[in-house]
Amino acid sequence: MARGFGYLEEAQLMDKEGFRRFLQGCGKKPHVVAGLIGQVRQFADYLACERHKTLETAEASDFQAYVAALEAGQRGAARTQVRGVALYYRFTGNAALASLAASMRAAAVAKERKAFPLRDFWGVDPDHVARLAAAGIVNVAQMLGAGRTPEARQRLAEECGLPVAAVLELVKLSDLARIPGLKAIRARLYYDAGADTLDKLAQWDAEELRRMLAEFVARTGFAGIAPLPKEVASTVDTARELPRLVQYEEV
Repeated sequence: MARGFGYLEEAQLMDKEGFRRFLQGCGKKPHVVAGLIGQVRQFADYLACERHKTLETAEASDFQAYVAALEAGQRGAARTQVRGVALYYRFTGNAALASLAASMRAAAVAKERKAFPLRDFWGVDPDHVARLAAAGIVNVAQMLGAGRTPEARQRLAEECGLPVAAVLELVKLSDLARIPGLKAIRARLYYDAGADTLDKLAQWDAEELRRMLAEFVARTGFAGIAPLPKEVASTVDTARELPRLVQYEEV
């Protein structure tokens, strides 16, 4: 993509220093910060040259066209080139574009690796999994895509003959599974202990969360073991960083 005035006048198109501070506050290393800012610059350049828009005036259709252009130039480019855009719109408070960018990146990632199957979550009802499979939903990526909003979960529950609570449970487990290491029994531990969404996890102090999980395992006889301090710290940090894909407010 050719660099045009959008790149030359990037200061007018993005709050680079504010975004840098935001990323640093998320614990990003300098080289990662530079790369993410570069991704936003590239998107801003595309908007200026191809769509005659700025980061502030961009719409969903502009981002979708950008992803299509990336993929046309290099297969899999969307997976590596749009994370910065998702984080930038999260920084600016544009929830719609932040969610869209995160969702499209997640879809690109899912294409390149086998998504975790719902049946492998510990403690799920096999009948619920089978009913969802009959509707074409067999893994966490598909579950998140089909159950992002309360309205979507209600429709899915009606279509599959499931309680809404059962659909919500699998959506929450799938959302937790976006965190490295939280699959199968580990996702179930966090879910059963009440740290069942990214927002709840993000509010915990890592050491206090570790103690809570250890006490939960001891009190309930949970089959798994409590995570080590390093694992919990990584889990909390990741929960704070990940873009939010799911709306949990009930209507």
